[in-house]
Amino acid sequence: MEGLDLSRKTAELLPVAEQIFAELRRASRDGEGVTREAFGARETAAQEVIARFARADGLRVERDGAANLVVSLPGRENDGRFIGVGSHLDSVPCGGNYDGAAGVVAGLLALALLARNGITPPRAVRLLALRGEESAWFGKSWIGSHALLGLLSDADLAQRRSDTRRTLLEHLRDVDADVGAIAAREPLLRPGAMIAFLEVHIEQGPVLEARDVPLGIVTSIYGNLRHRRIRCTGEPAHAGATPRSLRRDAVVAVSDFILRLDARWSEWLEAGRQITVTHGIVGTDPREHAISRVAGAVDSSLEIRAENEEQLLAFHDLARAEAAAVAERRGVSFALDEPIVNLPAAMDPEWVNRFEQICNEERIASLRMPSGAGHDAAVFAHAGIPAAMLFIRNQCGSHNPREAMQLADFRLALRVLVRALLGAGA
Repeated sequence: MEGLDLSRKTAELLPVAEQIFAELRRASRDGEGVTREAFGARETAAQEVIARFARADGLRVERDGAANLVVSLPGRENDGRFIGVGSHLDSVPCGGNYDGAAGVVAGLLALALLARNGITPPRAVRLLALRGEESAWFGKSWIGSHALLGLLSDADLAQRRSDTRRTLLEHLRDVDADVGAIAAREPLLRPGAMIAFLEVHIEQGPVLEARDVPLGIVTSIYGNLRHRRIRCTGEPAHAGATPRSLRRDAVVAVSDFILRLDARWSEWLEAGRQITVTHGIVGTDPREHAISRVAGAVDSSLEIRAENEEQLLAFHDLARAEAAAVAERRGVSFALDEPIVNLPAAMDPEWVNRFEQICNEERIASLRMPSGAGHDAAVFAHAGIPAAMLFIRNQCGSHNPREAMQLADFRLALRVLVRALLGAGA
């Protein structure tokens, strides 16, 4: 790296970054925000934006057996092993333009910077633009990385996308993925080939912004446990003719259940147990509900996140017990679908230290922190591949159209990523 003015070189790439983000927005704008549906046309269009810029810099572009976009740069070592960098390109419906995409663009520009300056890194580097990270579409998170490692089950492949109601297997076939290998749970990546995975991502909460720190170094990723559908069944009844004592009101029962879990969550936080509890979907059947009808059924969802596996499973047991208590008290029943479980993951301590050392050497303020949001890095960590993450602060949260990121902060993350790649030896 001697003679390379990394500060100047990364600054020179900011107009390119701005152009790429603008093109990604144009390719997936849905009015107020952006929508890049997993294994859909707009996610594919976003891949093509990245591929076009990569080819312009002479980088090798291909797609793997899971239809993830792969951009490659050779290294001095030629033994087939590589450093993986990247993130995802899909978004939640009506989401923001930087969730996932910031990491893909950072990885692309890191490779472009090295290629433009004739620098060969110690190890080959592959940018992975992973498909289907968001659980909003199939309930399953991190589909592209799970498929890459041969970890998708028959139940996963049978999950239906929230908008099309077609199965994941059908959508994989649409994008020319190797569905035979994926269904057979064959790894699409040679064991030992990826020696590390580095993911840049916007922070999806307010911590870095509140502390006026541009970069976060992730120490761990919370696990999550999700029920896509919890059906509470009571008894439909006339609103005027049915007294309170004789009602089996599913709406009131679900409200009771939600408030009980909220109270338990508060108790756990006071005891120092860091979890989150969310009911993102609650609704009566629009074909039946009416202002003058006591609802006989309500569907809802439940998501629990925790940094600790034991706490994650313990709160789930508590939720089931509270559902049983509400059912007995209010004369209803609760039916919970099979939970989708993603366990917590620790980031590699050596890479955490390395990121922190680089930040200190570059005089970039940083903060060690856990990630409450899930990321593909967790999948690679669970597979025994050293994984690490850099967070970039954003000013307006995430999973919403106002999601923000300052290019000056993005440039700092790019500097750290390039330094990390140049220092990654055998």
